[in-house]
Amino acid sequence: MFGELKKVPLRDIWAHEAQDFTPWLAENIEELGNAVGLELELIQEEASVGSFSLDILARDLGSAENVIIENQFSQTDHDHLGKLLTYAAGFDASFVIWVAETIREEHRQALDWLNHRTDNQTQFFAVVVEVIKIDDSKPAFNLKPVVFPNEWQKSKSANKSVQKTSAKSEKYREYFQGLINELRDDHKFTSAKAGQPQNWYSFASGISGINYGANFCQGNKVRTELYIDFGNAEQNESCLSYLLESRDGIESEFGNVLSWEPIEGKRATRVAVYRDGSILDESDLSDIKLWHINNLIKFKHLFGKRIRQHLK
Repeated sequence: MFGELKKVPLRDIWAHEAQDFTPWLAENIEELGNAVGLELELIQEEASVGSFSLDILARDLGSAENVIIENQFSQTDHDHLGKLLTYAAGFDASFVIWVAETIREEHRQALDWLNHRTDNQTQFFAVVVEVIKIDDSKPAFNLKPVVFPNEWQKSKSANKSVQKTSAKSEKYREYFQGLINELRDDHKFTSAKAGQPQNWYSFASGISGINYGANFCQGNKVRTELYIDFGNAEQNESCLSYLLESRDGIESEFGNVLSWEPIEGKRATRVAVYRDGSILDESDLSDIKLWHINNLIKFKHLFGKRIRQHLK
């Protein structure tokens, strides 16, 4: 009645760790983000730290902090643990992810210890990568976290951090925590798990250089945006110009006029919609959250295909 579930050695799928597996992991960085609950955007493969090279340098869009990712075949070893800490220091990383076929127990304990001892701004993860088949089926991969930070372990540090954070910042954290929880659980829009004490939050689009944002702005305004930054001002302007060619159709489908903006003093561009609102007006926050959710979902639907067509 049932087929036989078989584990496939990683080397049967990827012949070479650096030349095959690392590029595959970089291409599927959104899947890794889903596994650990971060919105990951690729920055660079083989990023240099002195005479060493980090496998993957990424960014968590929700906090704009650096993420280092080190991967290896077979089981973890002491050499890679040392490199992991070297890279974390070299890039001042807030998130450290170790991906391997097997996580040795002593290394799992070491990362658990680091999660317990370091402050709540530094997070360590270990992820097992599995490839499985049922009988002679096509192989499927699974990324399974086996070490991740537990908030209760960092309660002392967290309490100290809260004391140093303003009441307004904590309101932002609470608002964006509720926003990402609803987007993740009810709409499968994001894999993010932790709100930040800041007036914005960015969500991955699946396209490097493109993200969707929810913001509180100056002048008691609230914004939902498509943020365009490929790392090159000319390319950003070209993408905005391409979208502007379909402005009437996009605004008709969206149901409102949008703001098409080169951003003064920055190479990035954006498309945005605004409304009145403030984080300090608690009676209005439920409506603002619903507004953000509806607009983020609309933006993803409206712009995802068009930008992919432009990039082709």
